[in-house]
Amino acid sequence: MIEDTDSLLQVPQNRRIKSYVLRAGRMSDAQRRSYTAGFSQYGVPFVPRPLDYQGLFGNNNPVIIEIGFGMGIATAMIAQDHPALNYLGIEVHRPGIGRLLWEIEKRGLGNIRIIEHDAVEVLEGMIPDRSVQGFHIFFPDPWPKKRHHKRRLITRPFTGLLAAKLRSGGYLYMVTDWADYGAWALAELTATKGLVNAWDGFAPPQTWRPSTKFEQKGLDKHHEVYELYFEV
Repeated sequence: MIEDTDSLLQVPQNRRIKSYVLRAGRMSDAQRRSYTAGFSQYGVPFVPRPLDYQGLFGNNNPVIIEIGFGMGIATAMIAQDHPALNYLGIEVHRPGIGRLLWEIEKRGLGNIRIIEHDAVEVLEGMIPDRSVQGFHIFFPDPWPKKRHHKRRLITRPFTGLLAAKLRSGGYLYMVTDWADYGAWALAELTATKGLVNAWDGFAPPQTWRPSTKFEQKGLDKHHEVYELYFEV
């Protein structure tokens, strides 16, 4: 497996393996209204140049990036509980973006911004090195079939790109309810230069991360939850 982070940048865009599939999910009327009304205020267009966090959020608070926030409920709850932090969510599924925009409006949140684009391209083109306080990656697609493992998000060299974006003292927090993916991610993150496991193996649950209906569905199926917490 390739470990050189620079090699990720050299692969032509049309040949890269995507870690997601764009599904034609149905947007509810409320999600569509929230998307139409809110994206111009809280959305960030994809432009391949470094972001100005001060200009984007209006302050110099630390920035947390969440990759694949789903319906955004946990994102909104965490942002509401931590107003001194800024949250940048990256998502490609528009119904979830609409739902998070609805949550932002309902809760009166000013510390969330959203980029509707591929996370790899966003990190490569928009996120300055050593500028991110933390990455949240909660319940990414496990791609359980062996032939699809290459699509998993938490794999090298992408983990090296994540490490390069973290500032000193920053962290990467990943959660999955698939045992195989948990073991896979533990191995990939452990082998990533610059990342250090904060725990001996899997991490205990972080009390500030709220549980969601999605997580409960996994627990109802008797899935265990595996948490990983790495630092730089």
